[in-house]
Amino acid sequence: MKNVLEQKYIDEVKPALMKEQGIDNPNAVPQVQKVVVNIGLGEALDNPKALEGAVRDLSVITGQKPVVTKAKHSIANFKLREGREIGAKVTLRGYKMWSFLDRLMNIALPRVRDFRGIPNKSFDGRGNYTLGLREQLIFPEIVYDQIDKVRGMEISVVTSAQTDEQAYRMLELLGMPFVKDEE
Repeated sequence: MKNVLEQKYIDEVKPALMKEQGIDNPNAVPQVQKVVVNIGLGEALDNPKALEGAVRDLSVITGQKPVVTKAKHSIANFKLREGREIGAKVTLRGYKMWSFLDRLMNIALPRVRDFRGIPNKSFDGRGNYTLGLREQLIFPEIVYDQIDKVRGMEISVVTSAQTDEQAYRMLELLGMPFVKDEE
């Protein structure tokens, strides 16, 4: 069973990209490979319960159990020791990835206060897009009374595109609400 957004990619976006960019091989068309949702918690050093809340929120939002991330290096200025738990992340692929992207673009992002679109300058140079959110409350799955603290998160959309322009065009055709340049 395919998600609505995945079906749109197959039926509309892929043929449009092949025509626009002159790609003959359908397998060479840029596609979304995975989506990584990440919450970094500096406060977890002082309050271990904060990590539990972040893991609970991430699992409700994504429908998948998060992996708790640990510090790779010790940093004295931040009172951080190597191996301490400081965040949580989820890597989504397949049906859950398409379902999450669909909910993000059509339900969650329009719920952001004073929403005019997401910035189109957050590409990394290799065709991947990272979006930072200030609060998890924009997702309808989160019950306001059950959260302990408002947390931000990063959502990285990893694509097979070779350039940022290809990735931008693909995400734009999928329906990602980018800010329109007023120049």
